[in-house]
Order: sequence, then C-alpha cells, then structure tokens
Amino acid sequence: MKTERSNIKFPLWRKKVDHSLLENEVTPIPNFLHEQWKINKLFGECYSKSDNASKITVVFKGKRSNGSICFTKSKSRSLCRFHFEPELADQLKSVYVMSYMRSIEDRLRQIKKEYKGQNIEEEIPFWEFLDLEFDSKTKTMYLNAHYVQKPLYLELFKEIVNSHVLFNIENTINNKEEFSIVKSEWKCKDDLDSQIDAKNVIYNLIDMDNKQIYIGEAESLLTRLRGKRTEIPNWTHYRFDSLPNGLSKQQRVAIERMLIRVFASFFENSKISKSMEVSAFKLMNKKIDS
Repeated sequence: MKTERSNIKFPLWRKKVDHSLLENEVTPIPNFLHEQWKINKLFGECYSKSDNASKITVVFKGKRSNGSICFTKSKSRSLCRFHFEPELADQLKSVYVMSYMRSIEDRLRQIKKEYKGQNIEEEIPFWEFLDLEFDSKTKTMYLNAHYVQKPLYLELFKEIVNSHVLFNIENTINNKEEFSIVKSEWKCKDDLDSQIDAKNVIYNLIDMDNKQIYIGEAESLLTRLRGKRTEIPNWTHYRFDSLPNGLSKQQRVAIERMLIRVFASFFENSKISKSMEVSAFKLMNKKIDS
C-alpha cells in the first residue's frame, strides 16, 4: 500500500484525476482552499487566463511550465479555476494512463445508445489522485503524482497514449473535421518493434553516425520502414506526421515533394547547388524538384 507523503511544504489539495484535468487543461479550485492559498488576495480581480496578474508557475517532475488562476462569473455563481498548458496535460496522460484510457472509453460509450445511463466508474472502479501544493509567496503550483493505478498492460497502454491512435479517436468523439496533422517525436530504430502502425504519413529518417537525412511518404508507416531504404541504409532514428484520412496519395506525394525541396534549400544534396548548408548533415533524397 502507498505510504503517505512526508515532504509536503505548502497547503495541499489531493485532487481526483478526471476528464477535465487530463483533457481540458483546467480544474476548479474548491472554496475551502481560497483562504489557505490566498486566492482572493492574489487573483480576486482576475477574470481571464490571459491576464498577466493571473499567471503562475507550475512545476511537475522538475519541469517548469506556465499556468494561471482566475475566476469566471456566471449568473448563479463565481468559480475559480486553475489552467495549465496542453504539454503538461500530455505529461499527465502519460502518468495517469488508466484514468485517461477510462475517460476515452467513457466518451466512446456516450455516443452509443446501448451504454446510456451506465456509470463507468462503478463498472471499472479505481481512483488516481494528483497532489497540488501552492506556494502563494512565489505563485508556484507544485504537482505530485502520488497515487497512480498501475496499467494492466503497461507498455501497450504507454504506446497507445503516445501514438496517433488516441488523437484520431478524440477527433471522432469531438466531431472535429478540421485539417489536423498528428505529429510524433523522434524515436530510435529499435522502437520500431513496438510502433503502432500509422497510415497516410510523411516520415523522416536520420542517420546520426553518417549525418544523413531522408524524407518520404507512405500509406503504411511500418510497411515502408521495415523495407530497405537504399538512399539511407543505416538510419538510426525516425519520426512521422500522420496526415488527415481524407487526403489522397497524390496530395500526400505533393506535400512530400514540397518538404524535400524545402530541406534541399537548407542541407547539402545531390541536385540543388545553392543550398544554405546550415549543418554538416546531407539530404539523401534523389528526387528533388528544381
């Protein structure tokens, strides 16, 4: 059983991890905390998160980011909310994997009639908590993930959370139809074994040893990367961008060729002689538009 923390320095609120925290980058601050955190004194006149007076520093796992505390007025009541950056929400999703997955499952069920009236927390009962400590002197919010439920399939869940899959599911749930591109971070070649396949992608390969770069397009990321790339046979890292499902192969190729031409203007290559050569890396694509 998890032991209680002994390193608490500032007034603490143990917040149950929920949908708003993970996906809306905001959580209400209960009234009982207002006096302890000096909310009214510090933020009593703040009614927008863009107000400079609402700005605070947020610390999670040693990393600092920006946040804000402000009030929102309605006809019935006035609420105080703590807002933080989307990048921090992504960090929390990677830590509170089980709560995030349950939240996605709940929203998927809400759009299907057969689940009407069901309470997912009663069916899948567990709770995770985030400790929030606020230093009113420095206007700093310290976050500590103290009570975390261990995922059933740890590596699989982590891979899904960090992949394009959940992004596409959320777009479907939220009926988002805007032109959105799902971006990934650089990964080592060995990570390809656990990579979830992505469709309709522009991918980048890099050979850190020989200082080479390559840009390509593919209908299936895994099919393409598991084959041989003669232009850059010893690539060490990869990343990719998933394009919207509605894009055709012709459109995907047009984007690829544009990016190749842009990269050719920066890096040494086999065709464009007047590149800026901003580094020692060389672009290995052979087909480069003039």
